[in-house]
Amino acid sequence: MHLAGRQAEREALRDEGEQAREQLALYGGSLRTLIDRFRALPAVLALDPEVRAILQGPVDNAEQMQLNHKLERMNRAAGSTTLELLDREGLAVAASNWRSPTSYVGHNYGFRPYFNETRSHGSGRFYAVGVISGIPGYFLASAVRGEGDEFIGAMVVKLEFPELEQEWSQRPDIILVSDARGVVFIANHPGWRYRELHAIPAEGRVEMAATRQYDKQPLAPLIHNTLLDFGEGSRLARVEGPAGSGDYLWESLPLPSEGWTLHLLHTPQDAASSARAASLAAGGAWLALFFLALFLHQRWRLARIRQRSREELERLVEQRTAALRTAQDGLIQAAKLAALGQMSAALAHEINQPLTALQMHLASLRLMLDSGQLEQARKALARHDELLQRMAALTGHLKTYARKTPGGLRECLELGSVVDKSLQLLAPNLRDAKVEISQELSVPAWVSGDAIRLEQVLVNLLRNALDAVAGKPRPQLWITLRREDAHWLLQVADNGGGIAEEDLPRVFDPFFTTKPAGAGLGIGLAVSYAIVHELGGTLSAANQGDGALFSLRLPVDKAREE
Repeated sequence: MHLAGRQAEREALRDEGEQAREQLALYGGSLRTLIDRFRALPAVLALDPEVRAILQGPVDNAEQMQLNHKLERMNRAAGSTTLELLDREGLAVAASNWRSPTSYVGHNYGFRPYFNETRSHGSGRFYAVGVISGIPGYFLASAVRGEGDEFIGAMVVKLEFPELEQEWSQRPDIILVSDARGVVFIANHPGWRYRELHAIPAEGRVEMAATRQYDKQPLAPLIHNTLLDFGEGSRLARVEGPAGSGDYLWESLPLPSEGWTLHLLHTPQDAASSARAASLAAGGAWLALFFLALFLHQRWRLARIRQRSREELERLVEQRTAALRTAQDGLIQAAKLAALGQMSAALAHEINQPLTALQMHLASLRLMLDSGQLEQARKALARHDELLQRMAALTGHLKTYARKTPGGLRECLELGSVVDKSLQLLAPNLRDAKVEISQELSVPAWVSGDAIRLEQVLVNLLRNALDAVAGKPRPQLWITLRREDAHWLLQVADNGGGIAEEDLPRVFDPFFTTKPAGAGLGIGLAVSYAIVHELGGTLSAANQGDGALFSLRLPVDKAREE
């Protein structure tokens, strides 16, 4: 239990440390962003001809005042703390705070490291407490060059961070920024400022006194001991802070561009609870082992019961699925026979015509044979054959259409021939209704499906169109078949007045019909929709012009095309 608690505590501390490090990276980013906003400002101002001109000759009061006003305006526009111009000796000849009692004008800053660094390298930076104002800030300087590229002065911008410290003070963690010597100069709580993170050598203290970096600010050591080291600037430390001793997750992030280090001291929240939980879990582990055998035995029994239940359920599902398939096939066949029944009068008339003609021809044939006109009788037999072939073709197609086919049948078929056979079945009805048919078929249109069931769909669509145009002065039907990407699109349109908008969403519902009582059962379109869906296609209805438009989409048979 002890080992488990210690390990859990360490892992919890590591996780909290990673979260604190991510937060520290955000703080570091905000600090860098604030400095980067003004990093190029002194270099840009150093190129100002007016700034260069005032440093190359004696400075009179009018020029100095004009430059003071200019720096004041620039400082206000840029949002920096102060702007100042130093001559080649470090004397401030102009500053944006010239109106303030703590104005920099007339003071010499040649002892500051940023001025000497700028004179020798062209730019410099330094964090220090203001000699005149007593307010700490970050000084960024850039050299002002004369006509011969000689050093004639420095443009300096001072940045103070009160807003940043105020924002950080709202955070529960301790946030510190230390310089290269380990002196904390920015802190979100005042008691932590001007603390030494480690001992400073004597020469370092002498240099700090010469540059007056922390002028008149007493430095106090911050005592801390590392308890656990997680590596990469992450550790658990015991710190003697202003409010007393405490354990903190101490995360450190170097800021190489400034030579600083950003620190975040976070009070662990979850480590103790994680350790207790892990100890309790380890103590209860042996109980889990004790009950494991019983649990596995019970699980095995339940698994057997579930397996038997699953097998029984699968059998029931298979039986119900088979029954549903049988019922669906029966409904499709019933709809097909209902359609044949409604077409029976026209089909009987279509068969009766060749029978009547055949009877008349047979009477004529007897007369020819009685009179010995054998040649004429032989020629008349050809007409008899034509009439018999016509009746055989029609009855054969009726038998094929009425045949019951199993669900799920897939065969390669040409959609244009399905349209032709459907029109042949409805030829008597179309002729009696005197319907003008316009066809635009892009063939061959190869699809995978059941030809007889697709004929049933087409017959239903054409019959509905015939019912819609009944009584119209000039009934018309349009049948189009074209390719659209990976599908064939077959459309049947009429000029029968269309479908009421409120009825469009329900046209494919079973037993929904807009026909008078006794004229339809309302299952034709529902069955057609089910057939097309089973074949992997879609069937939709819409209004177009002065009639209805039914669109049938079926996937292209890629194997046949290849």
